[in-house]
Amino acid sequence: MNTLNSAHTLLCSGRPVGRYTFSPTLAPHLSARPYLHPVSTLGGVAVTEEMPEDHVHHLGVGIAVPDVAGANFWGGRTYVRDQGSVELDNHGSQVHRGWKLRDPDGFVEELSWQTGAECSAELLHEHRTVAATELDGLAWALDFTFSLTNTSGGDLSIGSPATNGRAGAGYGGFFWRAPKEAAAPVAFTANGEGEEAVHGRTADWLGLAGQGWTLVFAGATAETRRDPWFVRTGEYPGVGSALAWAERLPVPAGATVVRRLVTVVADGVLDREASAAYISRAVGS
Repeated sequence: MNTLNSAHTLLCSGRPVGRYTFSPTLAPHLSARPYLHPVSTLGGVAVTEEMPEDHVHHLGVGIAVPDVAGANFWGGRTYVRDQGSVELDNHGSQVHRGWKLRDPDGFVEELSWQTGAECSAELLHEHRTVAATELDGLAWALDFTFSLTNTSGGDLSIGSPATNGRAGAGYGGFFWRAPKEAAAPVAFTANGEGEEAVHGRTADWLGLAGQGWTLVFAGATAETRRDPWFVRTGEYPGVGSALAWAERLPVPAGATVVRRLVTVVADGVLDREASAAYISRAVGS
């Protein structure tokens, strides 16, 4: 049996850097799912946000998808073609099914993505691996892999508001909600800077620098690197790797979608050279 609001403290070299809530108690419209919050730098600076007023369904770091065969695993309203964002009774939940491994610095988890009456029908089974590794005294890396297997008994596909008609809103997949501060953070890649320059584009890595902290995200497999980055800095600070940016992602019956994201969590504001060096070490480690 799951214990409601059960959590696992994630340690890096003996220091707490994250709290993983694996069986949250949430209202149905929030699409209950496991998530990491708070996540902090080694120096103790918080770099995640949980249920902020601007988007109450944003939950730290996790996997959130707005359209799996029409079911909402993102939370909040659903974007419907020719109607816009509307409230629908279509929310699913990601249910913790058990641990394959549970250590202080990481874990391997099994989850069931369920929808329908009382979330009784499984669409996807997920195998999730999370690990924390210290890089040096200023930075550590969060290694997050998820494998989604279609167990629905038929073919399905993953979509986004963009595939349903809202241009530029191809979010859905790995998502990191950062804290909102007095000044918006700066998003950058090796070739561009600012939300407009990096949003919706592919890049080997993407940095987000706030007040005294930097996050550097990277796809750790070739397939993951083909997913465009979803980036927000002005409206709110958040970064995601999009599974269905412009076209729906088909997942035939029994097929599996795998993605691996590595994030460097650093104290201080890193420049491009330092960001590239850190992420190279993290992905190679």
